[in-house]
Amino acid sequence: METPRDTSAPPGDQQPPQGAHTATPNLAGSSPQRGRSSLSDSSRTGRRGDAIFKFASSGSGVLLLVIMAAIAAFLTVRAISAISANHGNFLTTAEWQTQTDPITFGIAAIALGTIISAVVAMALAVPVALGIALFISHYAPRRIAQALGYVVDLLAAVPSIVFGLWGALFLVPHMIGVNAWLNQYFSWTYVFHQNEPGTQPRSLFTVGVVLAIMILPIITAVTREIFLQVPRAHEEAALALGATRWEMIRTAVIPFGRSGIISASMLGLGRALGETMAVATVLSPSYVINFHILDPAGSTIAQNIASQFGESQGTGRDALIAAGLVLFVITLLVNGGARLIIARRKEYSGADA
Repeated sequence: METPRDTSAPPGDQQPPQGAHTATPNLAGSSPQRGRSSLSDSSRTGRRGDAIFKFASSGSGVLLLVIMAAIAAFLTVRAISAISANHGNFLTTAEWQTQTDPITFGIAAIALGTIISAVVAMALAVPVALGIALFISHYAPRRIAQALGYVVDLLAAVPSIVFGLWGALFLVPHMIGVNAWLNQYFSWTYVFHQNEPGTQPRSLFTVGVVLAIMILPIITAVTREIFLQVPRAHEEAALALGATRWEMIRTAVIPFGRSGIISASMLGLGRALGETMAVATVLSPSYVINFHILDPAGSTIAQNIASQFGESQGTGRDALIAAGLVLFVITLLVNGGARLIIARRKEYSGADA
């Protein structure tokens, strides 16, 4: 007897009989083995790329340390050779007589001039750079901000000899009135006392002004980019709580960019400490310890090396290398101190978050 067929289910829903094997179409056009092979090839390629990148980055870091160690070793060996032949105290002697016999030289005067000119430059440049960066990033209209940003970036690329020529030909004659005003009203500070008023202001203060103008674009450009990275939500939250624009900048923008401000300042300070041509064009070297920064006296380590290197031979050249070692150590100490400051304050800054 024939069993009646169930016609209640639609033809599309009929299930295949048990034990029957259905063939799954290969939509990718390749076998599963081939797919697994391509995945394994890509993973091996990725691992190989990671290994190459790790080796390149680690090798670059090690190479940098090797180069710095080689520079330090070279400077130290040549410096020891000069200091052993020195008839003065290398740290406290002010004069620099390497063409006489016996030779007598020291870094007291040139190291003091380097520090004074750098301090004057930083005191003048950092506040102005912060103001310009804040104006570009938070106050100026878009078109004006773009134009000012372009000008700042352009000034950062100007060679230092251009600043030196501008300082010697234009700034020095116009600093006579400024020096007279400072001597008249601030001579009681001893620092701004001028022994010979009215003389040509080829002094450490004029050098500091030139260096401040030279490092101003660098600090401004880096600080501006830091301020532009402040999260918009932080600024809007401060404004929503009733803060004025300055209060928002003081509570949200500056704390976020504090580490970046310090880093930008250290970049400018490094250039001010090692600047040569701008200082040599403006300042006539004088190996005298003088804390009156308006007097035409003083010299810097970089200027002394540049002006003496061509005429020095033998031990005299090694003495200049010893001075370069001191500048190298000063730069390392300044950057190390900056890193410590950033590390201690990074919990207050959102830049490291």
